[in-house]
Amino acid sequence: MEAIINAIILSLLPIAELRGGIPLALASGVNPVTAYFVCVIANIFVIPLVFIFLGTLHRIFMIIPIYKRTFEKFLERTRKKVRKKIEKYGYIGLTLFVTIPLPITGAYTGTLAAWFFGMKKLKSFLAISLGVVIAGLIVTAAYLTGAQALSWVL
Repeated sequence: MEAIINAIILSLLPIAELRGGIPLALASGVNPVTAYFVCVIANIFVIPLVFIFLGTLHRIFMIIPIYKRTFEKFLERTRKKVRKKIEKYGYIGLTLFVTIPLPITGAYTGTLAAWFFGMKKLKSFLAISLGVVIAGLIVTAAYLTGAQALSWVL
């Protein structure tokens, strides 16, 4: 149970998200199907939380200079990474961006991008959620494939 709780926590954290939660759960012996669903659901939970934060507390925090500088820097980096995909493909581009399981391409950044570009929240939620589902499959498959390859070597 501790492994699942730790995996949920990692799946909720920026940067780690599924790339941290799923491998931790699998390395701790959690069933792959359980690890996948628990981590994906936890990561999807981030989407409405980020939308709520950006619609409320974000405005208050913007008066704090270090928060403002950090947020603006992160927002600019996000805008540059996502702009072409969203302008060309819309919500599908948002899904594709979140699908890539690399740092700074998960649910947090996808939600921030949707907010920045003024995309509809429900459609964005669905697009980002689909990206999380696919990213979870990629991370799970990569971990299991890597573990299997290592077992042949060792």
